[in-house]
Amino acid sequence: MSLHSLPLFVRLAGRPVILIGEGEAAEAKRRLLARAGATIVGEAGEAAVLAIVALPEPDAAVARLRARGILVNAVDRPDLCDFTLPAIVDRDPVIVAIGTGGVSAGLAAALRQRLEALLPAAMGALAERLFAARGSLRRRIPDMGERRRLLARGMAEGQPLDPLGPGDAAAVDAYLAGASVQSTQAVTIRLRSDDPDDLTLRDARALAQADRVIHDADVPVAILIRARADAERLLAPAEAAEGLTVRIVRV
Repeated sequence: MSLHSLPLFVRLAGRPVILIGEGEAAEAKRRLLARAGATIVGEAGEAAVLAIVALPEPDAAVARLRARGILVNAVDRPDLCDFTLPAIVDRDPVIVAIGTGGVSAGLAAALRQRLEALLPAAMGALAERLFAARGSLRRRIPDMGERRRLLARGMAEGQPLDPLGPGDAAAVDAYLAGASVQSTQAVTIRLRSDDPDDLTLRDARALAQADRVIHDADVPVAILIRARADAERLLAPAEAAEGLTVRIVRV
């Protein structure tokens, strides 16, 4: 199963981006680029590596820009886009981007509206507290895997670091200052079907936090990609080791 596009977050502050076009669509892109701190230039901008074209007939402009090695977004023409611009939920410094590969901007906007209501305003403050605690956590828990497991446990539903929780500052600080590491854990997922939508919330959470996944050869990729990208994949039989081991077995 391949990705249609690789999502990236690009820092544009002070960097030139070409914008070609007029009207509502171009102004919307201008506002977005200005919000990201980009320096907006015309087609002659030599240092730019990104361009947005908002023209009724963009083909010629896109061809000229691509000939210069510039990556292009053509408004309402996904077939001409080297990159697309997602719908954004901003909980500074947390940014959630929703993309559909240019297939449906309306769907991306609808998802953004739902997520705006779901994601608490305190999420940004939680991110800042986690960043501020990095140094002390590294000194107290030198092993990166152990730190990740500690944070993952704290971010579970209802726990002090729950990103959808109330973000109580005292509870967050107390957890970060005193939480202990569980070095070895094992979870078994009993697969009811090959459809990843049939995974329970507990199953999905375990896969997202797993250090290794032990599975039979016939477990579909659609299930395995729910695990962390850097989690070790092992064919059964295999032994659990330090950290969180998830075994996938068929019912």
